[in-house]
Amino acid sequence: MKVAIVIFDGVQALDVAGPMDVFAEANTFLPEHQRYQVSLVGYQAGIVTCSNGMQVTAPHSYADFDTPFDLLLVAGGPQLPDAQPRREFLKWLQDQARGATRFGSVCTGAFTLAHAGLLDGKEVTTHWADAGRLADEFPLARVLPDRIFIRDGRLFTSAGVTAGIDLCLSLVADDWGHELAVRVAKRLVVYIQREGGQSQYSPYLGVRKEQDPIVGKVLRYVTEHITDALSIEQLASAVSVSRRTFSRLFAKYAKVTPSAFVEQVRVDSARKLLEETDAPLKTVAFQCGFHNATHMRTTFSRRLNVTPKQYRLRFRSVAGEQQWTSSDADEQDQPAEMEYVR
Repeated sequence: MKVAIVIFDGVQALDVAGPMDVFAEANTFLPEHQRYQVSLVGYQAGIVTCSNGMQVTAPHSYADFDTPFDLLLVAGGPQLPDAQPRREFLKWLQDQARGATRFGSVCTGAFTLAHAGLLDGKEVTTHWADAGRLADEFPLARVLPDRIFIRDGRLFTSAGVTAGIDLCLSLVADDWGHELAVRVAKRLVVYIQREGGQSQYSPYLGVRKEQDPIVGKVLRYVTEHITDALSIEQLASAVSVSRRTFSRLFAKYAKVTPSAFVEQVRVDSARKLLEETDAPLKTVAFQCGFHNATHMRTTFSRRLNVTPKQYRLRFRSVAGEQQWTSSDADEQDQPAEMEYVR
């Protein structure tokens, strides 16, 4: 199977190395004539400098290939959202996508596909920090910011950086079955499917610059009165507008209902306490306006796909060092064998 990974100066090294290692490990279990043949394809042939300073060689330019690959992946990089790809390269991408069995992107590589019109009408994802920008600049794409990876027909897109490993494990599972994908995951010491989505790694709530000032005022008010039982009337009064005006402006600029917004603020506040303090879960729940610890647990599970306890175990640090329980260490050595969600 012929695989192309498109790279460029400033590419994220893990966006390239992660997928390559998945396919390389899979090859150790496959007969020679069925192995993945991975090619690094640059805008031009030669040395490519990654965003971390590491250098890799792209033996081929995209112009060297006029027949489609079985799988084409565009890697991402920190500066890629600002890039304006050349017209001839985008035409090559379009031709490749038409002929490829599968095509897609890792991380911000989605922006390159979007410039080529390959995300129009598709469900896609990218790095959580760039998902809002992708949705704004390419409104025909249906951006789902919390997904680790998404399959929409022949198109595959993944979240940030290491999510390229998750994506490629799913491709191996499609090609050779779940059992082989599990064996590859164990060799790489990763989960066959990680729990939760991207939101557990990101600042869940952010007021963007294009939003109306009323949203920022509501955020400040909710933060200062987080333990109150907040109503729409109370929020409207806090920003000195009528309920009708408040509902209209909030729906336009916040893109969520006031109740969902308040819940988001409470989740974000709880995340901060879970990361930075040893406060009991009941105390965290009370201080963040949840009815009780069970209510907080239900909300976390629905919004982040992890419980508050799981979140704390993953992100709580003491003196700058991650604390691992014995069960966590065991999981590091033996990744969980869970089914893919497609």
